[in-house]
Amino acid sequence: MGPMPTSSSAARLGPALFAVLVLLGTTGPLATDMYLPSFPAMQQEFASTASAVQLTLTTFLVGMALGQLVWGALSDRWGRTTPLRYGTLLFVLASVGAALAPSLELLTVARGVQGIGAAAGLVISKAIVADVTSGAQTARIFSILMTIGGVAPAVAPLMGAGVAEFGGWRAVLWVLGFAATLTALGSFFVVRETHPVPARSTGALFAPLGQVLRQRRFVGYMVLFSAAFAAMMSYIAASPFLYQNIMGFSPTGYALCFGINSLGLITSGIISARLATKVPLRRTIAVALLIVLTASLVMTALALAGFQSVLLAVVIFFMVAPIGMVMGNTTGLALNEVRKTSGSGSAALGCSQFLAGALVSPLVGLGGEQSPVAFAVTALVSLLLAVAAFGYTAESRQPQARR
Repeated sequence: MGPMPTSSSAARLGPALFAVLVLLGTTGPLATDMYLPSFPAMQQEFASTASAVQLTLTTFLVGMALGQLVWGALSDRWGRTTPLRYGTLLFVLASVGAALAPSLELLTVARGVQGIGAAAGLVISKAIVADVTSGAQTARIFSILMTIGGVAPAVAPLMGAGVAEFGGWRAVLWVLGFAATLTALGSFFVVRETHPVPARSTGALFAPLGQVLRQRRFVGYMVLFSAAFAAMMSYIAASPFLYQNIMGFSPTGYALCFGINSLGLITSGIISARLATKVPLRRTIAVALLIVLTASLVMTALALAGFQSVLLAVVIFFMVAPIGMVMGNTTGLALNEVRKTSGSGSAALGCSQFLAGALVSPLVGLGGEQSPVAFAVTALVSLLLAVAAFGYTAESRQPQARR
């Protein structure tokens, strides 16, 4: 691992900046999860199918994925602040467009642009953390940020269900527009440059991206990170129909179950952050992967056997909660491999993450709205890939045990 940050660099991650980084990291999950309870209502209003409504989620994830490549490269070239400000402004404008969209097709387009804008905050906030921390502290900060960010998916469906009950699903999108506005204000008035001119990339815009993708160990961690996210995203995309159509929960009951699972993510993230400087990061990841893979195998067996009871909710909890011990640690390990080009490294992580999410989101609906089989198989395949990638990164041992 690299050296721990100096006192001067550590001081740059002050309370105000930390708060903005949390905000930048939570608006994406808010924009992903808050309108999920409204899927059935949107399907009814637009007289569409479940797959067509889920496409609004897919385009958002594609926008997040591709947008991160651009913003990450620009942040390595121009510094962190300018791309961040342009991106958050785009996020605000697209959020307004989504709230006003008169058709499902226009809503889908607006959601894609919204994802591109939201990507700036997601990727550049990670690069800023990598700029001002190093070593085990990087993994610890990422675990803390992702733990706090886990509050967003915990409260987002509850907020969305409440807002939609009183103002309809469009009111949910207006609330997201307000959250986007807060990110823009923080980007302009709080964030200061952390990537000095001498450290910035020159030459071709995407040259740093090519450099990070040639780092074998980084690529392994990137696959692990995106595969774990794909497993979680398969749950997120399928959750409205899993809980409401298959297990028979009301929209509020679904939101409560979703919140419990998110609180599980938060708890595992807190544990991960506390262990980051005491236990080798790879050991923590290995334990978490073992739990989620076992739960996924049980889920697949139950789904194939035709189970549709609340027992599935218990198994899903153990499929989801331990992923909080994987994401932050894997991010820290990956960016430690490419510290000089952390913007592009963060972009590669984010792009692979959301492309994986965009890929699995439509797959979970292939089995219909009354069967959990497609969800179970999609999550299982994703987790098997994550385990394989974890083994791949272990083939090249690093000198420091905590890596």
